[in-house]
Amino acid sequence: MPKLAFATLIFLGSAAVAGAQEDVQVGASSASMGQLASQGYEIKAAAPNGSRYVVFMQKDTSAYACEFVNTTQTQCRQIN
Repeated sequence: MPKLAFATLIFLGSAAVAGAQEDVQVGASSASMGQLASQGYEIKAAAPNGSRYVVFMQKDTSAYACEFVNTTQTQCRQIN
């Protein structure tokens, strides 16, 4: 993935963190990208999927795959 696109994704993810109002519990099956980032999850990889991105976030041994459309439309599911 080009560096500019990845940098943009990181920036938008940071904006999602700023807008997150709810807490997510580790172990919950779904959450937003902003909620996960506020809990200490880090973006480990991102891959384009049509007009969207699939973003993989990880904290310790817990991981989520997030469908990223924009900063207000993300949905993450636990993958382990």
